Amino acid sequence: MRETFAATVNRVLDQDPRTALVLAVISNGMFRRSARKHPGRVIDLGIREQAMIGVAGGLALTGMRPIVHSYAPFLVERPFEQIKLDLGHQDVGAILVSIGASYDAAEAGRTHQSPGDVALLDTLPGWTVHVPGHPDEVRDMLEQAIPGDDRVYVRLSGTTNRAPLPVGPRLNVLRTGSPRSAGVVLAVGPMLDRTLEATADLDVTVAHTATVRPFDREGLSTLAAAAGNADVLLVEPYLRGTSAHEVSEALADRRHRQRSLGVARDTELRAYGTSAEHARAHGLDTEGIAKAARDFFLV
Repeated sequence: MRETFAATVNRVLDQDPRTALVLAVISNGMFRRSARKHPGRVIDLGIREQAMIGVAGGLALTGMRPIVHSYAPFLVERPFEQIKLDLGHQDVGAILVSIGASYDAAEAGRTHQSPGDVALLDTLPGWTVHVPGHPDEVRDMLEQAIPGDDRVYVRLSGTTNRAPLPVGPRLNVLRTGSPRSAGVVLAVGPMLDRTLEATADLDVTVAHTATVRPFDREGLSTLAAAAGNADVLLVEPYLRGTSAHEVSEALADRRHRQRSLGVARDTELRAYGTSAEHARAHGLDTEGIAKAARDFFLV
């Protein structure tokens, strides 16, 4: 996904003089050619993440379309006040593109992990949040976002699905359960392939979204209405329960149960480990999702 992001942005910098790339060292080697060709529009501020967002806000005020990039904790958590003020309060747009996800860089320690990034941005109005599950989706999301002037977050990951899905605001349905099915499983971004495998022996509808804000409440409501039960298992690759309130709003007109899977809120993993080991510890590998699905639906 990172390589697709760089290739897309390098191409767009050549094509659209309104675009600008703002960096804080991370990935700067992937944009050296563009920096030579467009020195005024590829800006590396060094390790100054708060200034990175402030500069993006200033560029947006002049009519530019800033694309801002770093690891998720350096892009969202560290400069959150600047995101709130320099972008949100000034009501200007930018495209924030992160790498690292929740624990892709587990070997770098907690400094490079950000399971709470989407939940944090969810406290601010007016954000579109994309969680791609395939590199091709990254290209499509960027090409759709760059002509606009809104606030967009694209969360890249080292985990990918085998095939891309259409990018848009609506849920994609991958498997339809029977009229007496146990409910709906909603997989977010790169969690789809392992969720399909984990629920292969269950009579459930499996849907997918790579755009979590705005959330397709209408689509989920329709799927739940067609299922035998309005019960929803939500599988997200970041902080557990981040979209639980969206599910509640979507199904507010009927009795339902829901369970959220994601990075645990009550556990701090202090060993470095690997991304796969972190996924296993949080129950986000195929086996963990399968167990949670059986426990939830087969009651």
